[in-house]
Amino acid sequence: MEKELTGAERRKILLTMMQQSQTPVSGNRLGKKTGVSRQVVVQDIALLRTEGYPIRSTPKGYYLENARQQEHVRTFKVHHTNDEVEDELNAIVDFGGTVLDVMVNHRAYGKMTAALHIKCRRDVHIFVENLRSGKSTPLLNVTSGYHFHTVSADSEAVLDEIEQMLSERGYLAELLPYEKEFLPAMKSALLDAQSPEAGC
Repeated sequence: MEKELTGAERRKILLTMMQQSQTPVSGNRLGKKTGVSRQVVVQDIALLRTEGYPIRSTPKGYYLENARQQEHVRTFKVHHTNDEVEDELNAIVDFGGTVLDVMVNHRAYGKMTAALHIKCRRDVHIFVENLRSGKSTPLLNVTSGYHFHTVSADSEAVLDEIEQMLSERGYLAELLPYEKEFLPAMKSALLDAQSPEAGC
């Protein structure tokens, strides 16, 4: 009979798994590895956060912020209709980008952000089908089509190509003066990028 892990041993394993993974690690996978339930994993993650570990959660699992500092990230302001969502997202992933999130900045309600982690056409298809089935509606609807995407890529050159493509297709929108106060420069690299689990 295998010896039951202590809490400290278990959390060390969780950290190692997140540090070594190039994608978010699901709660089920973490629990299976350490022999505990997902509820215990959630508690362990909370404890690790109180110890100062920058662990972020996504619909597809957990990851350590800054674990992939080689990723380059840029925020794009875009504008389009609901019917153009699929074309916009497919274009970004076709150029090698991963759409990490979508954010809208409403004058009355403030900033609203939703994690996406869309890295391939399969992810786009699933996302769009969820919209079409009525499971959710695009955030862009609350701001007349204007919204922001945080996009990660392997290099600044790829992000430059994505920016040019969005401009050529008429999706790229100009930043308003007040928006520049809360958004990083368009070519700044952030350190919170992660791709989703394999599945494309």
